[in-house]
Amino acid sequence: MRLLRCYGVRSSARRQSAHSVTDQQLVRRLEIEADTLEEVLPTARDVEAAAARISDWLITTPVLESEVLNQRAGCRVLVKAESLQHSGSFKIRGALNRLLSLSHDERRAGVVAYSSGNHAQGVALAAKWLGVRATIVMPKDAPQIKLSNTRAFGAEVVLYDRYRDDRERIAADIAQQQGAALVPAFDHPEIIAGQGTVGLELAQFARRRRLPLDCLFVPCGGGGLVSGVGLSIKAAYPDCRICAVEPEAYNDTAISLAAGSRQIIAGYPQTICDALMTPTPGAITFALNRTLLATALAVTDAQAIHAMAFAARHLKVVLEPSGAVGLAAALAGAAADCDCVGVILSGANVDLDRYIAVLNDYPDP
Repeated sequence: MRLLRCYGVRSSARRQSAHSVTDQQLVRRLEIEADTLEEVLPTARDVEAAAARISDWLITTPVLESEVLNQRAGCRVLVKAESLQHSGSFKIRGALNRLLSLSHDERRAGVVAYSSGNHAQGVALAAKWLGVRATIVMPKDAPQIKLSNTRAFGAEVVLYDRYRDDRERIAADIAQQQGAALVPAFDHPEIIAGQGTVGLELAQFARRRRLPLDCLFVPCGGGGLVSGVGLSIKAAYPDCRICAVEPEAYNDTAISLAAGSRQIIAGYPQTICDALMTPTPGAITFALNRTLLATALAVTDAQAIHAMAFAARHLKVVLEPSGAVGLAAALAGAAADCDCVGVILSGANVDLDRYIAVLNDYPDP
């Protein structure tokens, strides 16, 4: 099955600053990481340990079904509504697992993170719960709801230009100055294990009902969610096909899988899926995903927007564009040859004016 394709418009060349990074520097960074990957890859047992650590703090999000969706997809679809989680996305899981794993002295020194918005809110909320000082590096063009919520949870926000600046360097400099611990958005074993608890809950739901799970569609940016979920789902359903779903302009996981090594999307193309604008997979996440994933699919911005409207009409759930890409793949027919599939709705943090515009554009999705 081939999804529709409509490539985004690439931005003009980025200006340089004290915290800028060129594509050539990024290539060299990937080469170094590939040669010196020392982190121990997380396992399904790490996901189970994370669940024991964080479950009392979090919502076991519901699994939804819709006759209309089943008809459109051509099979039974189990929809894991992680958009209903604390902070409006799955990101709180990895953030909380990371913070709970820090020592007392590390927590006292504070934490630093960089994020387009959902990880920012997850870290800010986890830090608030634990009484930890948090500084978050965020793009200045992040959706207002993500900026506002991050500040409302008590974090200090440092803004950067996503087309010009190197957010990782900015965050590393702040962490060094403050003596704080870094909380990466996706490329860390404790983050991946925390995100994997989404899949653990879905697998438990399906097994209690003795349902097969032939395929799973998971939104993918840096790969933290899909790699963690892949670990937990494969432990329960070894034959389940794990499918990463990316915005078409940022199909870095797809091209990396095809090349057999991590590739880079150059030039920062535009997409409505702001939470998935990651130009290259993580070192740890790709090491996992190259064995866990069956494939990586791409959906257009139009398909993501349509899926948002469909979710509002038929599932009664609010989604942001990035959170809807897995549903978009199912609606496009990617699951038609399956009996029962899973879809993860990963986030709901969308500005009200954009959401209203989507509903107006698709009054009968």
